Amino acid sequence: MTITIFVPRDAAALALGADRVATAIAREIETRGIDARIVRNGSRGMHWLEPLVEVRTERGRIAYGPVKPSDVPSLFEAGFLQGADHPLCRGRTKEIPFLARQTRLTFARCGVTDPLSLEDYRHYQGMKGLEKAVTMQPTDIIQQVTDSGLRGRGGAGFPTGIKWKTVLEAPGAQKYIVCNADEGDSGTFADRMIMEGDPFVLIEGMAIAGLATGATKGFIYTRSEYPHAIETMIAAVEIARKAGILGPSVLGSGKAFDMEVRVGAGAYVCGEETALLNSLEGKRGIVRAKPPLPALQGFLGRPTVVNNVISLASVPVIMDRGAEFYRDFGMGRSRGTIPIQIAGNTRHGGLFETAFGLTLGEIVDDIGGGTASGRPVRAVQVGGPLGAYFPRALFDTPFDYESFAAKDGLIGHAGITVFDDTVDMLKQARFAMEFCAVESCGKCTPCRIGSTRGVETADKIAQGIEPQKNRELLADLCNTMKFGSLCALGGFTPYPVLSAMTHFPEDFSPAPIAEAAE
Repeated sequence: MTITIFVPRDAAALALGADRVATAIAREIETRGIDARIVRNGSRGMHWLEPLVEVRTERGRIAYGPVKPSDVPSLFEAGFLQGADHPLCRGRTKEIPFLARQTRLTFARCGVTDPLSLEDYRHYQGMKGLEKAVTMQPTDIIQQVTDSGLRGRGGAGFPTGIKWKTVLEAPGAQKYIVCNADEGDSGTFADRMIMEGDPFVLIEGMAIAGLATGATKGFIYTRSEYPHAIETMIAAVEIARKAGILGPSVLGSGKAFDMEVRVGAGAYVCGEETALLNSLEGKRGIVRAKPPLPALQGFLGRPTVVNNVISLASVPVIMDRGAEFYRDFGMGRSRGTIPIQIAGNTRHGGLFETAFGLTLGEIVDDIGGGTASGRPVRAVQVGGPLGAYFPRALFDTPFDYESFAAKDGLIGHAGITVFDDTVDMLKQARFAMEFCAVESCGKCTPCRIGSTRGVETADKIAQGIEPQKNRELLADLCNTMKFGSLCALGGFTPYPVLSAMTHFPEDFSPAPIAEAAE
């Protein structure tokens, strides 16, 4: 019987040498004359164990990692093809504590299947949601999504069903589904992992959205920095089209939906839906004033659903298993699961999908294992570079939209970045302003000028120049940007700055410049 060995081709694993490991394994297989095949799967999301090599055995899949090319001969000598013990052996993959504690719905297949095998996808319950959707009325699909409580996973948290209903009811001969895969937040990688590790779930989710809203064309808009995701998605779309999942008659239903991948240059502001639409139309990626909303006048001025990758990839399980099943996970108005991306100075960096409701402390200390440096955690930034900094005093905050908003924070795309006690929070506040200044599209004054003045003001504080006056000026700039900016880039930059000033005031009171010697 042919032995199956899994070596990830996820970008994180590739960066850590997965291709070299796969080559070394292939060489050993050939030299030893073993009947085995290598499947290049996605990542399980345990980045500290990458490259994570798995072998399918009678006891299930056994994991070994992190594997270097030089480890491969000793793995074969130890009998890893039969799941034998080895210093790198992690036991049964699904029993690794980091995985065992998760509730994987959206990421159920990620790292499990061959990303471009439609047979694999169907074997692991793929296409069940779309098969049900083609038999339903658009309003019934939307009702199911609405009842599930699914909200936008890209950061805004807007109810997905309401957006779809608006597009369905909007007049227009042509409507569009646009997937926002422009994952620009530092410390986030969930979108990329789906596109590289389970692309058909995104295709299925977009097709369901098309059936629900009357849209017949979809676009996945991603960034040029994601070459592996782009290659995988283009190949998956072609496979789906040849299989009749996309095209003039989705699964033989007579209802049309097709899609394509579009690549942007990597401007952070193009993660904002209207700037994304401008870029998609071939224009400069600058923010549009709202109204009109994209749901009414979006791509080419026509009704358009703009949803994040994780929002769309969450739809198939909702259609397959029902709204009530999905809604039973979570807390308050935050229903279902959320893929938390743990990054920065952490022992166990990676993706952890779970129901809303864990506390920030549980995520950082228990799941993330504290800092990689071994020093105390001082701050955690939640929600990307525009997210607030939370001190340990707020680690009892439940991970859900309303709880974070109540503490002047935001979940955003659910990326968290951990810092130990060596971090300088004044420098972090300055970085937020500098990031905004660099990435601003320049359309509105509060963002374009406010961020530049913010960098200058932070530098004056660091130099001890009129610190009290400049702290007040920095807070005033943040207030202007928060309420005067056209989009979330300028509007959210105050979150990291004000949270740093509020929770770490000692870093904003440097020693004044010494008087010149007489």
